[in-house]
Amino acid sequence: MSYVPPHLRNCSSSAALNGNITFTKTLDSDQHNLNSFPLQNNNNNNNNNNSYHSSNAVRRTSSQATLPRVLAVPEPLFEQWKPSDRVLRMKPEQIEEVRLRLNVDVTVASGSLTAPAPIESFTDMCLNSNILKDIAFHEYTTPTSIQAQAMPVALSGRDLLGCAETGSGKTAAFSIPMIQHCLSQPPVRRGDGPLALVLAPTRELAQQIEKEVKAFSRSLDSFRTAIVVGGTNISEQRSDLRAGVNIVVATPGRFIDHLQQGNTSLSRISFVVLDEADRMLDMGFEPQIREVMRNLPKKHQTLLFSATMPEEIEALAQEYLNDPVQVKVGKVSSPTENVLQILEKLAENEKIDRLLTLLVEEASQADRSGHLPPLTIVFVERKTRCDEVAEALVAQGLRAVALHGGRSQSEREAALRDFRNGSINILVATDVASRGLDVTGVAHVVNLDLPKTMEDYVHRIGRTGRAGSTGQATSFYTDRDMFLVAHIRKAIADVESGNALSFATGKAARKKEREAATAQKEARIALSKLSIAGPTSINIEDKYRYMLTPRDVKKEGAADEAWDD
Repeated sequence: MSYVPPHLRNCSSSAALNGNITFTKTLDSDQHNLNSFPLQNNNNNNNNNNSYHSSNAVRRTSSQATLPRVLAVPEPLFEQWKPSDRVLRMKPEQIEEVRLRLNVDVTVASGSLTAPAPIESFTDMCLNSNILKDIAFHEYTTPTSIQAQAMPVALSGRDLLGCAETGSGKTAAFSIPMIQHCLSQPPVRRGDGPLALVLAPTRELAQQIEKEVKAFSRSLDSFRTAIVVGGTNISEQRSDLRAGVNIVVATPGRFIDHLQQGNTSLSRISFVVLDEADRMLDMGFEPQIREVMRNLPKKHQTLLFSATMPEEIEALAQEYLNDPVQVKVGKVSSPTENVLQILEKLAENEKIDRLLTLLVEEASQADRSGHLPPLTIVFVERKTRCDEVAEALVAQGLRAVALHGGRSQSEREAALRDFRNGSINILVATDVASRGLDVTGVAHVVNLDLPKTMEDYVHRIGRTGRAGSTGQATSFYTDRDMFLVAHIRKAIADVESGNALSFATGKAARKKEREAATAQKEARIALSKLSIAGPTSINIEDKYRYMLTPRDVKKEGAADEAWDD
């Protein structure tokens, strides 16, 4: 259906309100325009009170102007997909055996159809021959765990809630079925489309997704994609969209901009992907996501991918996914076993000197052994500190560059390009690079400044140790970080003992974590004052006691004894 900006929805004429509006779109010789749409809300959940009105969406033309020709919007097609006969012959016990080997957990609602079987061969998925050619060209041999289970779900037309750790191959898991779906639809015309939409939280992630979509559609004639992100030339994006596209990869804010300007339409979208949905909610994109999802045609398929499963994601899935299959791979949101984690306590003014020593030593060792210096990401807290650290590293003869939200899009793209091709081996970044940044071969992550929460720590160190490789994460900390350090130490112990780490994620969980950190900090301050002021009563909740050092516990015990006396 055609999109109408919120500020125009209450401005329709009484004629439009009382009539039946045809599901069409119009084109003139200069550009397409979105000027008619249904009044009813086409969301799968019909309890929404939004209505769609048309009078201000109609292009104002002179009485002498020729009426634009009307093009009906084709109905989306959801072809019946079947895997190979070999897969169809699999027995339930064989399916469970494969899932166990892949470390895949599959859940469907009670009374729903069973989920499709996992498929460990691209050939058995019965994909379009051109897609298979591109898969082979890019040397994809065996599906990863998320691909083996998520792709059959998506190909079968089911909604999907996918949860997998970073570096698991989920981009291909939705890109390949999305391209297959688009090939089943009536052809895209000028001013038409998109047929599929991918929303992602950051420009960098959107660029990576578009690159992968193009990789698996390179052999397809007239298959067009467009990337719609902030920080780049909007006129070029407008031109691409109006030419007609099959797939749009976008950040939510910029995509809404183009909808409001009439540069694109939601009328033919029948395949939607929300990638890194937890991150989009963290960044405040929930209103834009809801704006898009509420205005989609009724017949569409939705895939939601998230590295974590907080309550906000569960609520989003419940509202916008229809009878979804939930696919969970591995220990989601836990520090990977492939990453060696090192913690070093330093004074704040010692951090940069220690960083310089560490990275210069690594570069020297690589040079002596005849190897290239390892790819390293250094995470810092603030943009200004990011630039300062990068300059200090360059002054020491190291090849470093800064990446943060204050840099222009061209500067950010150049930094990532140089880092990927190895001309720069150290990337100094804020949390803009902690999620979605997929660079092959990152060997070392350094937290010059620790993040505020365990969830962010996990995403940071997840930039290394990807796709089965090993990596190292070094974190500098001060007394102010002791709450998080206690969690990290517990996580390391859990990983070493083979236990699955479990901790809550999402906004509500991070709020509780901050409150707990504040309580622990107040307990430390009280203990510090005790050594000066003398005996007093201190009440520290049992759940925070394991975070105190032995010396703190001794002080607390002494205080209790003094109070008892």
